[in-house]
Amino acid sequence: MRTLIATVGVLLGLSTPALAGTYLNVEANSGYTGSDYQSTVIDNHVGYEGNNWYIQGGPSIVMEDAGDSDLELSGKAGGSLSLSEKVSLYGEVSFMTGDEDNNYGTKAGLKFNF
Repeated sequence: MRTLIATVGVLLGLSTPALAGTYLNVEANSGYTGSDYQSTVIDNHVGYEGNNWYIQGGPSIVMEDAGDSDLELSGKAGGSLSLSEKVSLYGEVSFMTGDEDNNYGTKAGLKFNF
């Protein structure tokens, strides 16, 4: 709980200046294997957004099932490219620190508008 309070306090302090394109993103992601709960990660990111891109980062609270919570550093960067009036390409890269190994991820896709 102290970790959560400290994280929120730091983020509020960092997000005080109102700059164009600056945002705060708090996101919870939970994982399951079948119906067995594994963990939840709460990202507390400060970010900046341009026309077709963004970058964000900050502390993440990792809560394992029946375990202690850990504080890690994480971030994401991504963007999109319009291929036509109805189709766009998007992508994202992400990372999170860890006790033994860092984690990295990628995401890519096409978005079709109707």
